[in-house]
Amino acid sequence: MVAVLFPLAGDALAQWRGRGYEWGHGPGGMGGYGGGWLGSIIMVAFWVAVIVGIVLLIRWLVVSTKGGGSGAEDSALEILKKRYARGEIDKKEFEQKKKDLI
Repeated sequence: MVAVLFPLAGDALAQWRGRGYEWGHGPGGMGGYGGGWLGSIIMVAFWVAVIVGIVLLIRWLVVSTKGGGSGAEDSALEILKKRYARGEIDKKEFEQKKKDLI
């Protein structure tokens, strides 16, 4: 019936019966022209990389807006003042170290 309505349909549909299409996979299907497990692994790896990238970007933005977060950028003079305020060093030692820093 198809051959009567569409005389060239038999030739066009013949490619679907060729090698690699026995199980119903058409051109471009996972079983037809590659893909398969390798394509799935690459797709999963891509999305994992995208998610990790987004998480790292968010962490970087949060830390940069807090001014570093850990206080690692305290100057030596600020650390010296904090030690003096806590009583770890006396006034004489504070003045000597301050003079050394400045």
